[in-house]
Amino acid sequence: MGYELVILPNAQIEIETAVFWYESRQTGLGLDFLNYLDGYFATLKVGTAFFTIKHPPHYRELPLRRFPFIVIYEVFDASILIHSVFNTMQNPSKKLK
Repeated sequence: MGYELVILPNAQIEIETAVFWYESRQTGLGLDFLNYLDGYFATLKVGTAFFTIKHPPHYRELPLRRFPFIVIYEVFDASILIHSVFNTMQNPSKKLK
């Protein structure tokens, strides 16, 4: 079963900010981040691996290995809503605010 991936506006801004920041540090690194993140999104869309619920009552976290980010999402029927692509270098109290 495949899922529709819906990236909410806040998450889209976080992704664009990260791409811009990485690209400003090294040419091509922003694109590497985006491609890496797309691989994780593809895993979610296939629906073979759902990660632990971390935030009551229904948010899940998918940590990235290469970059210091977690994807915060929830599953609804045939959709996955991406709420945040959170930079773990930030204060954890800023998650989903």
